[in-house]
Amino acid sequence: MSRPGAWETFHESVRGVNKARNQDRCLVQGTGTARDPLILTVADGHGSASYPRSHVGAHYATDLFANRAREFAMSVADRDRAGWRGRLRDYARIGLPERLVRDWQSEVLRHWERNPTPDEDPKSPGPILRLYGSTLIGAVLTPDLFVAWQLGDGELTVVDGDGEVRLPLAPARAELGDETASLCMRNAWRSVRVHWEPLPDPVRAPRLVALSTDGLSKSFVSDEGFTEFAAGLHRRLAERGVPGVAEDIPRWLAEASRHSGDDTTLVLARRSAEGPATDEGSDESQGESRGESQDESQDEAAEGPGSSPVDPRIPYCEERERP
Repeated sequence: MSRPGAWETFHESVRGVNKARNQDRCLVQGTGTARDPLILTVADGHGSASYPRSHVGAHYATDLFANRAREFAMSVADRDRAGWRGRLRDYARIGLPERLVRDWQSEVLRHWERNPTPDEDPKSPGPILRLYGSTLIGAVLTPDLFVAWQLGDGELTVVDGDGEVRLPLAPARAELGDETASLCMRNAWRSVRVHWEPLPDPVRAPRLVALSTDGLSKSFVSDEGFTEFAAGLHRRLAERGVPGVAEDIPRWLAEASRHSGDDTTLVLARRSAEGPATDEGSDESQGESRGESQDESQDEAAEGPGSSPVDPRIPYCEERERP
């Protein structure tokens, strides 16, 4: 059976107009093989005056996700025991979000203890956590499994081999206002949305996986404009590869940031239709259906961002509570 080619990756972050500091953070690790899973993550520190340490919170969010995601990906190889897939899926749904939020909040409180603000004396952890508030999107790709997590706003965008663009972690309902779920919230793990997608057939595996902060999507007049941008980006990448658009993407993000006024970050991983296998995945996921997402709260890249008259859409999304 033919296999898709190796992953090409790219990441870039642009500071928002009139912002003193870029509060976004992103990381890319690995190659996507069974022994070296591909890990992608972006975090968006809230950035307003109420969250003066959110750049630190975003830093912890991406680092901790990368560590936990690598542990998770390594357990994918533990297939000798019966029921491994069910246990792994349960851990993806509940265990990893709980652990990630707990670790993040612990790290943040330790950072505060080392670096207190002299004129502030919070009486409880809640106000301290709020200073560091951040969203998070993360993904793990192995040869036969694609899992992603999202807390708060931003986009996970997937383009399949047929060019179909999908947003598997898009919330069911858009939320009015500037509120979004955050790692600083009590029981934040309950608001983590999870996408679980076995990849039994390489032909059907995603060709492009992109994670972006909401500074990018807010620069478009409509959701459709963002989707068209993703489709156009996929077409350009198919024609030129990542090196062929690497000089263009920072310019697009800068334009997006100019329109949205927000820090704008994009992490992408793209692979060609076919290529040599670098190591083997498992056939155990044969017969499973493609992708399912659980809302656990229970060319030309079109014309690029901002090409249409700017009327930023309402960016924030409502999280449903985990049952």
